[in-house]
Amino acid sequence: MDATDAPLIALIAGETSGDLLGAGLIEALRRRWPDARFIGVGGERMAAAGQHSLFPMEKLSVMGLTEVIGHLPELFRLRRQLVDDLLARRPAVVITIDSPDFTLGVAKRAHAAGLKTVHYVSPSVWAWRQGRVKGIRRDVDRMLTLFPFEARFYEEHQVPVTFVGHPLADMIELTVDTAGARAGLGLDGEGRVLAVLPGSRGGEVGQLMPDFTDAMTRLHHRYPDLRFVIPAANAARRAQIDAALADTPLPVTVVDGQGRAVMAAADVVMMASGTATLEGLLLKKPMVVGYRLGAISHAILSRLVKSDYVALPNLLCRKPLVPELVQKALSGEALADAVAGWLDDPDGVARLKDDFTRVHEQLRGGASEKAAEAVAEVIGEGGR
Repeated sequence: MDATDAPLIALIAGETSGDLLGAGLIEALRRRWPDARFIGVGGERMAAAGQHSLFPMEKLSVMGLTEVIGHLPELFRLRRQLVDDLLARRPAVVITIDSPDFTLGVAKRAHAAGLKTVHYVSPSVWAWRQGRVKGIRRDVDRMLTLFPFEARFYEEHQVPVTFVGHPLADMIELTVDTAGARAGLGLDGEGRVLAVLPGSRGGEVGQLMPDFTDAMTRLHHRYPDLRFVIPAANAARRAQIDAALADTPLPVTVVDGQGRAVMAAADVVMMASGTATLEGLLLKKPMVVGYRLGAISHAILSRLVKSDYVALPNLLCRKPLVPELVQKALSGEALADAVAGWLDDPDGVARLKDDFTRVHEQLRGGASEKAAEAVAEVIGEGGR
């Protein structure tokens, strides 16, 4: 049987957001090739879609530059093990998903050994370390971008690229049922709701919860009817959040998972920078974005980053629509004031929702199917 009739396809993801994208892509590829086999590295969603993972994806989830250093020997060992496995099995294509510091190294070796490669989710080459585009042009047969401004960058640098949009834009309806989300979380009849998302990694939660808790305390004094809801990404984050809230007399509800439902139920969202900010945009929610890295990581990144913004809503709209509080600018007082700015400005919230709706419409349109079509094109190509 020809390989394109039932191809062996490798997908490598390193984070929860990549697992979501990978699962959608596997499902779209299976509609094209019902008997295709999927190997590589993924999380629970990709496993449910039918992928056999060589090792748990969580082993690749490390936050920050200096935080990675202590894990480098293990990361290098895992990458060697993964590449050796791919070279032995010779899949029809190797699809690396986000986590570029790990996955592009896989793509480099796989491509050098004659395997076809696709990278899904552009690294932020337009913002920092632009020299990486040379390696991408050499090692990647097709770049799949989530956002149109990224595709324009690659076209300018002669890298084969397909703008696919974002699967979340397809999953999330243009109109959000806030009342239904509140009912589902048992928040019927409550006053206004602030969703608090301190991140999915232990390092993020440790850095952000003290300031987020301080902000909630300040907001509780200012708006006694304001409810706080925090979704915990997993059991470990739940324990971390519960510990941070111990002895805090705040009207806080901590739920397991359900981050999207919590944001849908909210009037305003206070959150860590990351992929969840895109979900907030698609849910049309006013938000305040906070982030803090370790001092050394931030010192390095601040010298390399060329972008004016860190939050995806601001990057996509190319203007400061939502407050970003990073490093020294991040404090409980600043967060509380920024959240209050949304709570007290319904006209501003309405304008923001209009901007977010336009972005949602631009990103919507079958991302997983478009990605699968691009992968099929690469499998069918005789080489670049």
